Amino acid sequence: MAFNFLLPDLGEGIAEGEIRKWLVKAGDVIEEHQAVLEIETDKAVVEVPAPKGGTVLRISKEEGQTANVGDVLMVIGEAGEKIEEPGAAVPEQKPQAAERHKSVSVVGELPEEEEEVKPAVKERPKNLPRDEGPGNEGAGVLAVPAVRLFAKEQGVSLEKIKGSGPGGSIAKEDVLKASQQPQKTEEAFGAVERVAIRGLRKTIAKNLLFAQKTAASVTETEEADITELWDLREREKKMLQDKGIHLTFMPFFIKAVQHTIMEYALFNASVDEERDEIIVKKFYNIGVAVDTPEGLIVPVIRNVDKKTVRELAAELQDLSQKARERTIKLDDLKGSTFTITNYGAFGAVFATPIINYPDVAILGTGKVSDKPWVREGRIEARKIIPLSLTFDHRVNDGAGAAKFLTRLVGYLEDPASLFIEST
Repeated sequence: MAFNFLLPDLGEGIAEGEIRKWLVKAGDVIEEHQAVLEIETDKAVVEVPAPKGGTVLRISKEEGQTANVGDVLMVIGEAGEKIEEPGAAVPEQKPQAAERHKSVSVVGELPEEEEEVKPAVKERPKNLPRDEGPGNEGAGVLAVPAVRLFAKEQGVSLEKIKGSGPGGSIAKEDVLKASQQPQKTEEAFGAVERVAIRGLRKTIAKNLLFAQKTAASVTETEEADITELWDLREREKKMLQDKGIHLTFMPFFIKAVQHTIMEYALFNASVDEERDEIIVKKFYNIGVAVDTPEGLIVPVIRNVDKKTVRELAAELQDLSQKARERTIKLDDLKGSTFTITNYGAFGAVFATPIINYPDVAILGTGKVSDKPWVREGRIEARKIIPLSLTFDHRVNDGAGAAKFLTRLVGYLEDPASLFIEST
């Protein structure tokens, strides 16, 4: 009996993923729990195992396509069963609830395809008026509420669509087709290239837009003289390099932030929207934005208060490499309490970084440069780094942010204090 393998629940509210790569093809004989495809979701690439063994009769989703949880990914038959002809229907399966197969998930199990009952589409009476009331656009058009909502989101008028469903009803595919019709937009003025927003870029866009809409973001800036920190790093860099560790400034920034948020706890928090509460966190997990060819990924270093600068450097190096190779685990991208982003590595000076939800603050570090600096009444050339702190104004005020930055600058300008106060 042919078996429909559905996209399992990947956990953490993830509803969809992009098919990145198939590891099998139609006709292959597979084993239970064998990895059959790679799917990209929530900034990570996850291998999905088969829930049962058998022969791959059909691949239902192509590479590059988006699959929702519950969509049929492939059809599996018994060993030796013939491959389906294109368009062949899968025999109807109506097992009892207790007998239904379960699909292995990254975090658990998902019952396989439940029997779907499609709502009957009633044919519109011939004498039904096209307009059933003021402001009720498309009221006389045959379309279910979900299709109407989709049309509204796409900016497509239902009145202008010819339905392909029963009785002339409009399906989602009809709306999608209408939305893709050539419009007089940028193309009317010259050559353009359209790039699909999908995969990691789609996730980044969705998360950042949500963060912007949720938080009352404000950015304050400051500069720090890190000449002594520069010299310290230069002295220690060779020793760690011999151990295979590349020492950057980031582990020092992480340690400085850790000590600062221990003093200013409201920057190490999140907001419970439903209960109107600020959740002050007593643990210190720092997210670090890593640039990859496909966009920013934010690995999280946990319990930084229990780790040395050298341990932080080694862990950051490992996580950054995995992020760039897209082999990082989903768990390594969750649970941050504060985030740091270093755009100075690319030559930028100041910026207004966007908060990494559900954090309530993010620190941006700019390009280190030699500047004339007044020190003990004398002008000297010093190593200066610009800092940008974006915070959620619902949780912290400008005065608190200024105090936070002042304390942080103190740690960066006197790195010895980090070791004196470290546990």
